[in-house]
Amino acid sequence: MLTPKELSGLVATLADPHAIAGDSLAPGRSLWSDARRRFTRNKAAVFSLALLILVSLACVVGPWLLPHAFDSADWDAMNLPPTWKNAHFWGTDDAGRDLLVRSLIGGRISLTVGLLATLASVSMGILWGATAGFLGGKVDAVMMRIVDMMYAIPYLLIAILLVTILGREFYLVVLTITVFSWMDMARVVRGQTLSLRSMEYVEAARAIGVSTPRIIFSHIVPNLLGVVVIYTTVTVPGVILTESVLSFLGLGIQEPMTSWGVLIQDGAKVMEVSPWILLFPAGLLSVTLYCFNFIGDGLRDALDPKER
Repeated sequence: MLTPKELSGLVATLADPHAIAGDSLAPGRSLWSDARRRFTRNKAAVFSLALLILVSLACVVGPWLLPHAFDSADWDAMNLPPTWKNAHFWGTDDAGRDLLVRSLIGGRISLTVGLLATLASVSMGILWGATAGFLGGKVDAVMMRIVDMMYAIPYLLIAILLVTILGREFYLVVLTITVFSWMDMARVVRGQTLSLRSMEYVEAARAIGVSTPRIIFSHIVPNLLGVVVIYTTVTVPGVILTESVLSFLGLGIQEPMTSWGVLIQDGAKVMEVSPWILLFPAGLLSVTLYCFNFIGDGLRDALDPKER
């Protein structure tokens, strides 16, 4: 038997349709909103993202706030250890140039090379892999054999040859790295496209006469974004490391411009007497690579929880 208070509450509930269908009227969550919620629960990935943003902002803004220019030499402060004197917080190199400013400028160059080369290689890999996977047959066989032949070419040797012949300008370094960094993305995208081309919405688009390029870019590529985002976070640190290796070998960015690879090369020459010249840029490079790897792990878990 209901009490008068319970009965009045029941009547008020029945009179309010929103109270009955509250759950059904709640807005649904998209895949990306669920992925964002899972990503924010990954403390290592969130911390790495915040740290990467901090390093990037420091590289962009820091050189403007510090009193020294990256190419100005102080002959009275050569190989100066980290000190507050004259605002040389990370010390100076063997030419008296402020190491903190040069490390931030080097980070700006290395991150820019990594982002531009990754963007170009990812775009090329998506186009190549999606086309090969969707068309299939002989076209797929020919296109993937070209990828296999590219894999057979010694990457570092050809990169050194191209840089030596074409020069060591900034855009040429980006082009050299891009030429040999798109094949992995092409293979990943091609494998995903093979499973997507038999889906019902693709068959429906074919049945109503939608053109092949439109199917690829309107139906196939948008459904590859999860894989592309995850793989991009893996490609960026690989590209940055490749640029650092080329610069370390003296085939990358030229003086007076600098990068983390150039700074590590300079520090390796004097590491026994001036270890800070090596430790600070190497530490920045290591932290950046770790951040990208942790962010990639977090995105993989967020976009594909079955992989956890």
